[in-house]
Amino acid sequence: MLRPAIPLILLALLAPALASAAEFVAKPSLATEQDPATLVLDASRAADGIMEVRERIPASAGSFTVVYPKWIPGEHGPTGPLNDLAALRISAGGALLDWRRDPNDLYAFHVYVPAGAGSIDADLYVLMNAPDDVMSSHSLAIVNWNRALLYQEGIDSHRYFVKPSIVLPPGWDFATALRGATQSGNRVDFAMTPLNVLVDSPLDLGRYVRKWNLWQDASAFVQLDAFADRPQDLDIPGSLLRAYERVPDEAFALYGSRHFADYHALLSLSDAIGFQGIEHHQSSDDRASEDFLTDADESLANGDLITHEFSHSWNGKYRRPADLTTPNFQVPQLTDLLWVYEGMNQYLGDLLSFRAGIREPKQYPEYLATLYSEMDTETGRATTPLIDLTTGAPYYYVARGDYGAIRRNANDFYTEGELVWLDVDTIIRERSHGARSLDTFLHRYTEPALTGPIVKTYTRAEIEALLEQVEPYDWHALFDKYVYRRSVHPPSDELARAGWRFVYSEKPNAFITANEADDHGITGWYSYGADLNAKGVVHDVRDGSPAWRAGLAPGMHILAVNNQEFSSDVLEYALKRAQQSSSPISLITSQTGWFQTLSLDYHDGIRYPHLERIEGTPDMLAAIMAPHAK
Repeated sequence: MLRPAIPLILLALLAPALASAAEFVAKPSLATEQDPATLVLDASRAADGIMEVRERIPASAGSFTVVYPKWIPGEHGPTGPLNDLAALRISAGGALLDWRRDPNDLYAFHVYVPAGAGSIDADLYVLMNAPDDVMSSHSLAIVNWNRALLYQEGIDSHRYFVKPSIVLPPGWDFATALRGATQSGNRVDFAMTPLNVLVDSPLDLGRYVRKWNLWQDASAFVQLDAFADRPQDLDIPGSLLRAYERVPDEAFALYGSRHFADYHALLSLSDAIGFQGIEHHQSSDDRASEDFLTDADESLANGDLITHEFSHSWNGKYRRPADLTTPNFQVPQLTDLLWVYEGMNQYLGDLLSFRAGIREPKQYPEYLATLYSEMDTETGRATTPLIDLTTGAPYYYVARGDYGAIRRNANDFYTEGELVWLDVDTIIRERSHGARSLDTFLHRYTEPALTGPIVKTYTRAEIEALLEQVEPYDWHALFDKYVYRRSVHPPSDELARAGWRFVYSEKPNAFITANEADDHGITGWYSYGADLNAKGVVHDVRDGSPAWRAGLAPGMHILAVNNQEFSSDVLEYALKRAQQSSSPISLITSQTGWFQTLSLDYHDGIRYPHLERIEGTPDMLAAIMAPHAK
């Protein structure tokens, strides 16, 4: 998920494209194991939203170019927050040097290095907080190293070496997957590391910290490292902690392998920072609301946050699309296979959350109903296939504005991806009479059973061929139908195959109710066709729905319902009364200073999506979501 400032991203997308990964020829790296770059990040004022960088970059005399990381792994776009870099000073031997930004590639900075100088020094500030991109609060901060460094242009990031350090605020602790930490006072020095590993190893720091060891085998471990704005937000219920302790074993059972030496699930708990999840090979950058560990609705609504990112250690980091795998952070990533990378992982992250017990396995049918109904009412699907969303992901991630269901968005290939891969799972289970499943595929997909954090790439053809080995079937045609072509409806065969059918009823859906409690919204999307906040402001309107025909529009404020002042209870009462009447519901609205009365001609009551069992059929969903670890 991306949270950059939109103008920056638009500039990045308009910049000239660099060579593709296939065309890339690396320059010799001057930052070697014998003479690495050194990076000191002074985070002593992180609570104030600012950090200072002192960096020594090996350089050659004459014209020399350094770059700021642009295409960020896990964010799937040119999301390097260039606006975070400020007050850049470049010097050599103590003498200040002039630098110039490249007029075509705004992420590149040119400098002339004097004869005899073997390195340059870069000093700069990292500005941590911007709208929709907050990285620090009074009590904690998140360090993504790509935001805090420059590096020699044109190199292979696997062969460019950096010796990083950080200065912590007094009394603050930290956690990271970086190796060799030695602390002296507030300064922590880490072992030399390749640039690609450094960028893949975020660091959380804060004053209120708890670390739970979820799994250990000799020197290997999985740890949950939580940093909170308030100490009480770290008081996780014992039952929830025990569920998280089951996550590693369930993941090992799912994949049959491990491709990390150890793993840190870094979790920040802050309403100021906001919700986010970014995967890394031996860690994850998980960000949630302050009550994420203490509120049951949060665990229900967002219980796949940590499991989704943990699953990415296998699917996305170890196994990665070939055209998404680039030699450095300036070469563009091609995102067309995100329907595997993210779509399959959405299914697997949800599956792990249910198998581990963060959510109860019996709740999955209710959750699945929300996914299907959301995608089935996405009106943009009539024009825009899923492959356009993945190919255009760098744009779709940052697309904002009204009528999102008409445009579609990046979340769709996560949500619909889960439906596609559930379809795959149920096909394998049905055709093999339960002898094989997607778990069988995943064991082969992530072979061998034990490696370090390495990358093994794939193509669409290789994914289809491996599925064919697990269960002969026309997988190419299946993916053509639901990913590469427009489909009026999302995959639904898996519902009947699993022993369930999709229905609407007035009974509230537990997951929608949990989300409403989280964002204080009112869901009318599946009935009259609009979503409102608790004050009656319209979030979105579904194309062709009764709300659309009545003239409701995003941003409009409903002031009164049938001449009563708006409240959720008043609206609910009016909808119930309308079921017994042919008269439309009267809505008094305001919009940019203008008032009008609209007629909502809707009489079918509130509708929520559900699944119900098909009598006499096996419950395949129960078998899929049941714990698998021994």
